[in-house]
Amino acid sequence: MVVLLFAVLIYGLIRVIERRGVAPRPRGPRPAQRPEPRVTGPDDDPDFLRDLDRKRRQPPDPEDRPD
Repeated sequence: MVVLLFAVLIYGLIRVIERRGVAPRPRGPRPAQRPEPRVTGPDDDPDFLRDLDRKRRQPPDPEDRPD
């Protein structure tokens, strides 16, 4: 009997706290957390690496330099 009375008392206390807004529960879906954007350097860019490799294999002609 004492356990039942204690359970009813706790339940009533929780209901009062929820209605008063002292400890509001979040309602509805949780907001989606977007992952933070990763900072990538030029060494992660395949186009940049391909261009570096091309420049390394074919050095510029000295005759193509602007005067």
